[in-house]
Amino acid sequence: MTDINREIQELEQGIMYKYLGMEESEGIQHQQVKERLKQEYRRRLRMILKSELKARNKITSIGALAVPVLRYSFRIINWRIEEIKQIDRKTRKMLIMYKMHHPKADIDRLYVKRKEGGRGLLQVEAAHKTEIINIAEHVNTKYSETCLS
Repeated sequence: MTDINREIQELEQGIMYKYLGMEESEGIQHQQVKERLKQEYRRRLRMILKSELKARNKITSIGALAVPVLRYSFRIINWRIEEIKQIDRKTRKMLIMYKMHHPKADIDRLYVKRKEGGRGLLQVEAAHKTEIINIAEHVNTKYSETCLS
């Protein structure tokens, strides 16, 4: 039997816990978390690009398995736009390394939907902007609801 009147203990200084895969503590170590997230993103990207999937499925897998690692953090961690652009550049470099993209090919075509003649890659910068807009709309909606109540 569990004790119902149990108190939640405060975290001691420097102690971290994991919540939805992200380490958290009394204060977020933004730079450390960013580095770990970028490492995990690159690891997943490399794993996908090394696989024997067809090109279309690799692009889909990047959007489904690699980008969400970063996407969740956009709501919590303070990312600079230049850092996000750097991640996109490294992604393109890895695509070139694994012969998924030609160095002289059009970059914009990578991010255009397949139905429109592009490759359909999910751009990290666009995902970041989408998350920020979604947060702003959510906060605005909640604020409007409380003002009307």
